[in-house]
Amino acid sequence: MKTKKWKAVSVLVGVAMMAGCGKKETAEEQPAAPAAATPAPAATPIDAATAASVSGTVKFDGAAPKAAKIDMSQDANCQGSNTAENVVVVDGKLANVFVYVKEGLGSRTFDVPKDAVTLTQSGCKYKPHVLGVMAGQTIKIVNADPTTHNIHPTPKNNRDWNESQSPQAAPLEKTFAREEISLPVQCNQHPWMRMFVNVVKNPFYAVSGPDGKFEITGLPPGDYTIAFVQEKLGEQDQKVSLAAKDSKTVDMTFKAQP
Repeated sequence: MKTKKWKAVSVLVGVAMMAGCGKKETAEEQPAAPAAATPAPAATPIDAATAASVSGTVKFDGAAPKAAKIDMSQDANCQGSNTAENVVVVDGKLANVFVYVKEGLGSRTFDVPKDAVTLTQSGCKYKPHVLGVMAGQTIKIVNADPTTHNIHPTPKNNRDWNESQSPQAAPLEKTFAREEISLPVQCNQHPWMRMFVNVVKNPFYAVSGPDGKFEITGLPPGDYTIAFVQEKLGEQDQKVSLAAKDSKTVDMTFKAQP
């Protein structure tokens, strides 16, 4: 009789254990939820009454390289200018140079702009050829061509992605989380299509126009390093000190490569 009683007790214990294994966790037993992400620090205010600016002209010293012709014949839908834009010189002025404050802002933080910047595919070319954007800011990618494009950034510090966009499709909206200068973007459908996105942590940047001119405004007084970046000719830096309400000219000259 004792043996039968012990068997009955064992069965009851086993059933209880199985029931315990199968029950749902109560609120007290569940693991704690992960802590909420730390909010981004508030932007450091800049006194508009003391803000300074830097402007200038990017020049080219030497014989301007002849723009290479681009063969677009593989796609009958591709039309427009068919010359490369890797070095664009007009009357000794250099376009498409990315100019930005590289050093001098210290620990200042800045709000990410809510407005998107637009990158358009038109005539089977990227417009603009050089783009500046703050980290986390939205880039709206538009296909204005009657053909399918395949947008493919190839970053070093950001996430790689590759996405097709058919004619009349809704714009793609993308962001880059980390600072990265001269991030190349290509089209896998049209191998000649190439442009550069420059992702920075501050709003103080510009791209030189066809006349080589640029302007950066709203800077707090301070000592800065201004970087000039050109996709083929590299980077050159220039120091500048700005007092309150200063407006200084900083020109830069890139030399023709042998």
